[in-house]
Amino acid sequence: MFRSHNNGELSLKNLNEEVTLSGWVQTIRDKGFMIWIDLRDRYGITQLVFDQERSTAELMENAKKLGREFVIQVTGKVIERVSKNPNIPTGEIEILVEKLTVLNESQLPPFTIEDETDGGEELRMKYRYLDIRRNPVKDKLIFRHKMAQKVRNYLSDNGFIEVETPVLIKSTPEGARDFVVPSRMNPGQFYALPQSPQTFKQLLMVGGMDKYFQIVKCFRDEDLRADRQPEFTQIDCEMAFVEQEDVMNVFEGMTKTLLKDITGQEFGDFPRMTFADAMQKYGNDKPDIRFGMEFVELNDLVKGKEFKIFDDAELVVGINVEGCADYTRKQIDELVDWVKRPQIGASGMVWVKFQNDGVKTSSVNKFYNEEDLAKIIEQFGAKEGDLMLILSGNENKVRTQLSALRMELGNRLGLRKGNEFAPLWVVDFPLLEFEEESGRYHAMHHPFTSPKPEDIHLLETDPGKARANAYDMVLNGNEIGGGSIRIFDKDLQSKMFDLLGFTREEAEAQFGFLMNAFKYGAPPHGGLAFGFDRLVAILDGNEVIRDYIAFPKNNSGRDVMIDAPAAIADEQLDELELKLNLKA
Repeated sequence: MFRSHNNGELSLKNLNEEVTLSGWVQTIRDKGFMIWIDLRDRYGITQLVFDQERSTAELMENAKKLGREFVIQVTGKVIERVSKNPNIPTGEIEILVEKLTVLNESQLPPFTIEDETDGGEELRMKYRYLDIRRNPVKDKLIFRHKMAQKVRNYLSDNGFIEVETPVLIKSTPEGARDFVVPSRMNPGQFYALPQSPQTFKQLLMVGGMDKYFQIVKCFRDEDLRADRQPEFTQIDCEMAFVEQEDVMNVFEGMTKTLLKDITGQEFGDFPRMTFADAMQKYGNDKPDIRFGMEFVELNDLVKGKEFKIFDDAELVVGINVEGCADYTRKQIDELVDWVKRPQIGASGMVWVKFQNDGVKTSSVNKFYNEEDLAKIIEQFGAKEGDLMLILSGNENKVRTQLSALRMELGNRLGLRKGNEFAPLWVVDFPLLEFEEESGRYHAMHHPFTSPKPEDIHLLETDPGKARANAYDMVLNGNEIGGGSIRIFDKDLQSKMFDLLGFTREEAEAQFGFLMNAFKYGAPPHGGLAFGFDRLVAILDGNEVIRDYIAFPKNNSGRDVMIDAPAAIADEQLDELELKLNLKA
């Protein structure tokens, strides 16, 4: 028996008990005649004491040889601490050690195993197994486990069945780029790793499983953006004999349950916003509604004043930043530089101040007099002390730029608080989007998304105006889940493939198995998938997903701990009948 108790459970009720503990040496304080050691495991810390008056000379000598992160086992008696530590559960006791066994020595770790460490991010990722010993990472992984259990319990209690779907599947042309796996037994042919179990969960509905879920790994070989991983986890769900409201009600209920259990906050019905309204008011389809700064369009007020930048713009639009009219020129110039960065791409920014003394001023006073500024201020609904920031240009680009500025200001002004939650449904997405470069339509979600029943006729006359029977759940400015009612009629699915530019032969080659299944009585069905990593992070008051993943990749998609991806041996290439033709 390596331990009778863990390092987080002993207290005064255990006084005079003989116990055995095991763990890692956290800190050592050697006063010569006495040695104190903090012993750590994932449950907590227990203080050990070696006393030359009560401990043998051999035991004292062995204790002096210990180093940080040594793995040890001790047996001793629980005694009351003289100097108590109210900050830890075991702070009233310590262990007078009678026996010490070194289970494993340790080199000095490359960074301190403390809550506040001296290790940089890349170094900690290289030694991730050490980083996990730190409370901030350990606690996040435990939190993730508890979330997964709550999800499983909720869905199981609501009649869902967890079914595993294949990891080695067929590559399909829609969506992101697939990770592919060569097949040794089928030379020249490849599996793909699933971007999601989409077609399989639909086949489970055809199979009569009725309510399916899975907490499942998914893979996308995309160029990585900030805080995105090439492999990620979904809560993947599907239901048969449902309409949109049925699906939304179930998963709104699940999210309410999670919010209540984890944050203690209760919510009524989640608000709903159309895709069109989200784009018009916030410039993106996942708005953070914890704070205002809704977009205000100004075309009618600002054009025709000989200010060419506004006159030539497709859209002039701005936001009102309450209480910030006292921003200095330096602060405003810094914001101008921020929006002009290549990542944002704005050519500049106009500002208007409604100062606390009622004075109205702007960076374009040359073109707009006080009466003009008063009308602009009225359009914003601004009050004394407010600052208005205005961008102009191509409509789609300028909305994206202003959305980024709005979120940046939300962060700078402390309006995006981790302990506040604002859930939202976004609905009525376009079914299709037209890509000029390829000259064809692409599915905005995926090719199995059903159009709104009342918009089906538009597929023949004006496909671009058809709305999807789709819905996204947004939380604190992040899309945490999305889904749709699926096409279950083979003729409508064939029509969708036609619109997306598939030939009949291509559709058959890629999705023939699904189309064949639809011939045997497919029920109406729909579902939703949550991004589990992000949901966990947000409910823990964070937005960075990396620390909630046990062994994450870096921004280049590399696992620096195991040095992957890596080259494989020529013998393996020969077995797979592959030859590399790497470009210089």
